[in-house]
This record gives sequence, structure tokens and C-alpha cells, in this order.
Amino acid sequence: MDDRYGSDVLAAGWRERAAKPVPTVPAEVDLVVEVAEDGYCGAVTRVQAGNVELEDWKGRRRLFPLGGGFLIDGAPVRLAAPAARPEGPKRTASGSFAVADQRARVALPSRILVEGKHDAELVEKVWGDDLRVEGVVVEFLQGVDLLDELLAAEPPTARRRYGVLVDHLVPGSKESRIADAVARGPHGRHVRIVGHPFVDVWQCVTPQALGIARWPEVPRGTDWKTGICRAFGWPHETQADTARAWQRILASVHSYRDLEPALLGRVEELIDFVTAPAA
Repeated sequence: MDDRYGSDVLAAGWRERAAKPVPTVPAEVDLVVEVAEDGYCGAVTRVQAGNVELEDWKGRRRLFPLGGGFLIDGAPVRLAAPAARPEGPKRTASGSFAVADQRARVALPSRILVEGKHDAELVEKVWGDDLRVEGVVVEFLQGVDLLDELLAAEPPTARRRYGVLVDHLVPGSKESRIADAVARGPHGRHVRIVGHPFVDVWQCVTPQALGIARWPEVPRGTDWKTGICRAFGWPHETQADTARAWQRILASVHSYRDLEPALLGRVEELIDFVTAPAA
């Protein structure tokens, strides 16, 4: 004869069999939950290292371990880390879409010329990926004064153009006079000279990237880089001190957002100029 009442209700495990399963819910941002233990209620702001952060209506935030002990609409739930979303297209430091598995192209005959090593390092850090895809080489002149000499030794052509980036390109400056002379000369058609208004490429890094309100003012007659190092309280006696100072500044640059717009547009202009098909 069958037992219509089933097994012994006092047997081990009867509580577990009677209990309703508690659902697991991904702790998505903005999900509103209540903490069963103390009634704290808040929206999920982030999940990190096995914890969930909740923010209540007053803006107060608290951390709780993921798992059980939460309520949604009065019903118990277990919170779990949300599944990782597929990443969108990656971008380079310049803001361009990264090209996956792209090998560097053979270098174009055209070049981008910059005044010095620091300029070259900054351009490489932000635009290096783009330049390798395009096959553009950046060279430095050790001063715009040497541009005429280079143009005479290796004249530009429609297939070998030079884009030149200079510091302190403002009306009346030495740099602007050189740029005007080249533009009027025999090589002007195949050379594009652009620049930023700052004394040195260091200033193309935004003060916000460095955590300062503004770049210090350097008294006239004082070497600009020496004055900057002195204002920051950095060693400034030797060329090695200056090199270390630049590396500290360069380390604060992570993408185009850390650079002044006055530089961004000019570099993009040069890349377009040297990569445009020969007419």
C-alpha cells in the first residue's frame, strides 16, 4: 500500500525542500535593492572585487559583499556580478578607431618634421598607432632654423612632401618669418608648416593633465624650461634634470584629451597633408 503522506516530515532536509529557491540577479548599474539586515536601500553604482556599491537617495554610498541578503520589491535575491559586455571598437590615443592586427606599412617618402626630441616623443605617444598604419615617419630638426638646409639637401616633391610642426608660431616670431619665407620659396607648394602658439611643446600638455591650475609664468631672460622646473620644485641644474622633468610631464599624457586643441588640429592637418594622394 502506497504511503499517501510521503516520507517522515521530521527527516533531515525537510526545511530545504520546502524553501523557495532564491533567484540570482545581476547587479546592474541603477538596479535598486534593499539590504535585508538593516533596511538600507540604494541603487547599484558599481561592482568591484566581489563587492557591490549602493547609493541611497541622499547620495550616501556603502559597500556590501555580493551574494545573499538583498531584497527587490520585498522578495529575497542573491546579487551577482553582471556578465561582461562585449567590447566595442577600441580607439587609439588620438581618438581614432584602432585597426586590429594591422602591421605597420612601409614608410611613405613624405615626412612629418618636428623641432626636437620632446615634440617627436609627444607626437609618437598620441598619434604613433595612426602613423604606423599610414606609414608616416616623424623626424626632428633640432630647430626650425635648419629647415632651409634640409630642403636644399632633400628637396620636396609632389610624392615627397614635408609637414612641419613648429613651436611658438605667432605673428612676428622668428618661426613665423621662416614659415612665410618657405611658403613663398620654390618648395612652398610641397611643404606645409603649422604650429602652436606656446613657447614650448611642454605647454601643449593641459594643466588639468598635470593637476595644476595653469602653467607657471617664467620671467623674461630666464631659460623657459629651467624656469618651469624651478617653479615646480624639480631639479633644474643639468640637461639630465630637464630630460627627467619632460618624462614626468609626458607620463601625464594618456590620450588626445590631455593635449591642447591648438596642437591637436595642427598634427591632424599634417597627417592629412603627407598622406594625401599625389596630385
